[in-house]
Amino acid sequence: MRILLVNPNTTSSMTALIEGAAKSVASPTTEVVAKTSRMGPVSIEGYYDEAFAVPGLLMEIAEGEATGVEAAIIACFDDTGLDAARAMVSIPVLGICEAAVATAALVAQRFSIVTTLERSIMPVKGLVHRYGMTERATVRAANIPVLSLDDPSSGASNKLRSEIEKALEIDAAEAIVLGCAGMADLAHHLQEEYGVPVIDGVSAAVKLAEGLISLSLKTSKRGAYATPLAKSYHGMLAPFAPGFAP
Repeated sequence: MRILLVNPNTTSSMTALIEGAAKSVASPTTEVVAKTSRMGPVSIEGYYDEAFAVPGLLMEIAEGEATGVEAAIIACFDDTGLDAARAMVSIPVLGICEAAVATAALVAQRFSIVTTLERSIMPVKGLVHRYGMTERATVRAANIPVLSLDDPSSGASNKLRSEIEKALEIDAAEAIVLGCAGMADLAHHLQEEYGVPVIDGVSAAVKLAEGLISLSLKTSKRGAYATPLAKSYHGMLAPFAPGFAP
């Protein structure tokens, strides 16, 4: 099976990190095709960045479906453009936040999500509510800019650990969810260090995607995710009119 992994920001080093995490858990018969968005912000930190990341993300997913991938993963914890992507294609499309909280709920009653910046708390809380986990999840921020995760001298690792320790002590968390795709390579070591389940959404999404493919499940085209109605788009977005060819 072939799974498309899209980094909706334009930082290729982060794509490489995410790809490594995905391939480490993928089945031997699974091919992970990792792509970096060709337009948009270098990192997604808040609503504004998210909005401008969507067009490039949709281009990559449309191209992926056209070349035969069987599922797509959006590797941003904001689940950037998830609904639009599901409406656009018929293959399953997974967001790593949804995948992570669904997985955490299977192994713990209470869990804490540790994300990057304070501004990300409310968007993530909105997703937690959408996915029905408000009473089970706490959202914390380690005040780490996304791109600092790739810089060993930034102190990001210590800040992340400090917030995990607060989650375990103050929130009584039984599991930790890492709230950024850029943390994907840390889950295994943190799980060993703290002795509780630590869930990375990229890895969780890979295993869920494999399951959906094995079950021959595709995105429903009835109702909310029905194929967009044909119409013209104007200006710079004209190429994205429903039915656009990648």
